[in-house]
Amino acid sequence: MQPPPDGSAFPPSQSEALEVRAGCAADDEERDAFVAAHPRGRFAQRAGWLRAGERVFGHARRDLVAWRAGRIVGVLPLARCRGLFGPPHLISVPYGVAAGPLGEDDFVVRSLVSTAVELARIERVGRLELRCEEDPGLADLTSSDLYVSFARDLPAVGEDLLAGLPKEERRLVRRARDRHGLELVEGTEYLADLERLFHDSKRRLGSPSLPPAWFRAVGEELGSAAVVHAARRGGRTLAASMSFVHGDTFAMYYIGTTPQANRECSATSFMIAELGEWARDKGLLRFDLGRSRRDAGTVAFKRNQGFEARSLAYRYHLVRSRSTPSFTPSNPRTRALRGAWSRFPGWLTRRLSPALARRLP
Repeated sequence: MQPPPDGSAFPPSQSEALEVRAGCAADDEERDAFVAAHPRGRFAQRAGWLRAGERVFGHARRDLVAWRAGRIVGVLPLARCRGLFGPPHLISVPYGVAAGPLGEDDFVVRSLVSTAVELARIERVGRLELRCEEDPGLADLTSSDLYVSFARDLPAVGEDLLAGLPKEERRLVRRARDRHGLELVEGTEYLADLERLFHDSKRRLGSPSLPPAWFRAVGEELGSAAVVHAARRGGRTLAASMSFVHGDTFAMYYIGTTPQANRECSATSFMIAELGEWARDKGLLRFDLGRSRRDAGTVAFKRNQGFEARSLAYRYHLVRSRSTPSFTPSNPRTRALRGAWSRFPGWLTRRLSPALARRLP
């Protein structure tokens, strides 16, 4: 059973005062305003993120919207995504780090989730996956603590952003600026550099990349909230990133580098420091450095950049799946696959990546 395209109500998550409906395109502007105003709203909960996923990968939108007294009081961004094996899944949201339900109160959140659980049962998916940033307080869902997120407050204008870093990190960033001559530039003209470097970086790690169409679609759908930067030296791009601005928060999300950029020039450390200054000068207050697996080497690196780790509260409702997702680099069974992928020629991984990315949302 498909969600009603006309926005009619789903049973049974209703009360006399609250109605949960399938979202529709006509709701997008108002639901985005609700996400923007909510203190826990994040950029990946905006309708444009799901529109990009539908455009590029065919992940059908299954948004749920809660209404009370004629206004939106809750949103659960949701998409139906094909898995690598087995049945499709309902995910909030594909390719997003932090999403899940947003509501004016706990009753709204519970109503959105119970409606999503019922929708997962009706559609006979493998699982409902809620990538919550904070614990939604729903004890009947399966939990996972595989991932942690990283964020820090930005210093006030006029304060030295490097002052909070360890001495060695400060030295590396200053050397990147002064000795190696790295400079930070901004503009969509560096999007092609990002697409190329991101693919090459993922290939070196043994993972499929996201296709160029994804970066272009996200940039188009989110508009000025998506910003592209590059670290350049002597007219050559050594690293490039796509970040997102939401409320008072700057989120550095995608980055790609040349093989020697970090060994020779500490390009990633340089970009983090420079982007922190860029965000601070724009009046932003918080810097989000994304997620890492709890056992990943990037955890120590991000902490060394002055960011605090916090567990992400991912929650699952299993329907046809027997377990939570395990196809990650943390799984020893993927080691051989990652090793083989990193040895494939670039032309082959570019050809295979879009199909695999579609099934690894």
